[in-house]
Amino acid sequence: MTTKLSDEAYAIVEGRHSDPFHYLGPHREGDRTVVRAFLPEASMVDAVDEHGETATLERVHQAGLFVGPLPNGSGRYQLRAKFGDTLVDLEDPYRFPPILTEFDLYLLGEGTHQRLYDKLGAHPMTLEGVSGVGFVVLAPNARRVSVVGDFNFWDPRRHPMRVRGNGYWELFVPAAMPGDHYKFDIVGPHGQQLPLKSDPMAFAAELRPSTASIVLDQTRLPHPRSAPDRVNTFDAPMSIYEVHLGSWRRKDGNQWLSYRELAETMPAYVRDLGFTHVEFLPVSEHPFDGSWGYQPTGLFAPTSRFGTPEDFCALIDACHREGIAVLLDWVPGHFPDDPHGLGHFDGTALYEHANPLQGRHMDWGTLIYNYGRTEVVNFLVANALFWLERYSIDGLRVDAVASMLYLDYSRDSGAWIPNKFGGRENIEAIDFLRRFNTEVFAKFPQATTAAEESTAWPQVSRPVEFGGLGFGYKWNMGWMHDTLNYISKDPIHRRHHHGDILFGLQYAFSENFILPLSHDEVVHGKKSLIGRMPGDDWQRFANLRVYFGFMFGHPGKKLLFMGCEFAQEREWNHDSSLDWHLLEQAKYQGIQSLIRDLNQLYRTLPALHELDCDPFGFEWIVTDDADRNVFAWIRKGNDARARCLVIANFSPNVYRDYRVRVPFPGKWREVLNSDSAHYGGSNTGNIGEVRTLDGLIPELSLTIPPLAAIFLTPED
Repeated sequence: MTTKLSDEAYAIVEGRHSDPFHYLGPHREGDRTVVRAFLPEASMVDAVDEHGETATLERVHQAGLFVGPLPNGSGRYQLRAKFGDTLVDLEDPYRFPPILTEFDLYLLGEGTHQRLYDKLGAHPMTLEGVSGVGFVVLAPNARRVSVVGDFNFWDPRRHPMRVRGNGYWELFVPAAMPGDHYKFDIVGPHGQQLPLKSDPMAFAAELRPSTASIVLDQTRLPHPRSAPDRVNTFDAPMSIYEVHLGSWRRKDGNQWLSYRELAETMPAYVRDLGFTHVEFLPVSEHPFDGSWGYQPTGLFAPTSRFGTPEDFCALIDACHREGIAVLLDWVPGHFPDDPHGLGHFDGTALYEHANPLQGRHMDWGTLIYNYGRTEVVNFLVANALFWLERYSIDGLRVDAVASMLYLDYSRDSGAWIPNKFGGRENIEAIDFLRRFNTEVFAKFPQATTAAEESTAWPQVSRPVEFGGLGFGYKWNMGWMHDTLNYISKDPIHRRHHHGDILFGLQYAFSENFILPLSHDEVVHGKKSLIGRMPGDDWQRFANLRVYFGFMFGHPGKKLLFMGCEFAQEREWNHDSSLDWHLLEQAKYQGIQSLIRDLNQLYRTLPALHELDCDPFGFEWIVTDDADRNVFAWIRKGNDARARCLVIANFSPNVYRDYRVRVPFPGKWREVLNSDSAHYGGSNTGNIGEVRTLDGLIPELSLTIPPLAAIFLTPED
């Protein structure tokens, strides 16, 4: 140990070198190649060339720093190190070429690397005939980044990384393999040691409360089969069953079902009830069960709560096998500030805004993405494309879009920063959403997107080239609010709220709407749907039946949260199963049967779905019967005879000889009556069919059952 060491050598030994390739690995010194290796706890190290010749490296620091020439001056080599009495042959990670190409760095620099997930994160690979894992992470303001994990005793001195481009740290680690747990050890710009960080691009993660990332070979994932063609088009039926995977059903001991266990039962159940889609609440890895997935830390990793990524593939494949398309809730609006997550990732506000007036959601205590940063937008857009490509997901529902669009969202005066024009619109978020939709529809034209947007922002579901945000659909939050307000009133008071039903048709075709009865409507003291219904027990169920009939007869695609299909009495609880035992009682079976038949009718009658998003598909017939709480309208399909008369009676009275004009004379069949005894009703109706009365204008004389919706179609 007589060799005088350089500052670089001490930086390696002390784990603070920002450019380890400048010192470690092979380097030409005069006419020879010198190898420097740092192997803590090693007592001896030899360099072994490709011909098997060896040269002993000098131990120049007792911490494990070795230096010496290669046996034949240059070429490939291995290291043979002695740890105690054991000799181990090792590949030197600092002799391998870079992982990212110059073209990768160019695309990353301009934020257009659409296959970001093929480059960043952890990727098993073979370099120069050697198996290992390539690690790449963005941390532009870090002084030093090391990858730590099962392969190096979680020692940050062993695998410091090199930085390339605009702050992309990379390293090929020989002998690392799929299944290894890892994190990034980062020293911030001021020399501060940060908490160990999970990989933002990790494809798998540990089960909470553990937070390590897990190396996964994405190339070995089974690729789920595709969903049926045209499942997302405007003229196709779209009836969505919204599901929280952790509480749909549980097994003994209140344990979650795994992805594979869900695959055995859920898709068949959804198909039996006639839904066309499932929508999963966020499946990206998240630390807190009570966030329902809406505070993700691992956007590229299906949560490990229910199994592995391979298991998740099996669930998607099972859904598609049953003809069910799969939508995911996607959360690009905010993220939690857990120490292992994205917050202050490299010691600075990398993914979020530095100023809390821009960078923190006060309602949720979460951080807001900086949509003005090229790398952040590239990260989010790539994540959206990742789910569609790797897992054959059929669409993304974007959470909390209103919170992204408005800089003053849920903020007091003076607690927000205006845009460059002095306005409240988040210009960078608007640009991001437009780019997201443009990229999704360009690369996956069969997919769709939907916005949970609760304001009157215009053209949410209109094309970007026409000034819209570019979403395929928008949740109709106004319809949900107004109609739930109406149906919760006692029928005697509904005449004063008649406009709650009518108003939605004033704007029903301004967007491509989905009518959402979502998880948000059955939590936080709002009661379950059946819990909102007024009256005695029979009236409660009749009110829910007419409301569901009204919904399925109304223009717009449909969404129903799990449990609502059989009238679960209590609010949803994410920590327990749905109350499946209720189906032992006829009244709950009746609601489930009604949903099954409404879905069947909606799917098979073109009049009920072909023009869901087109004003030509709807015509009011009765709007002014507030005293009797009756509404009637015609739904239309593309064919001239594709018509369906829908009548909703929101009063408990039976109305006989109720006259309704129709477009065609002749026989009209009553194809569904929510007052059928099969659903738990009083069995009042029109005995299956009715003929128009004589006269110049075709007109039906109908018996309108109490608290019921009836559907009639013309005979061919």
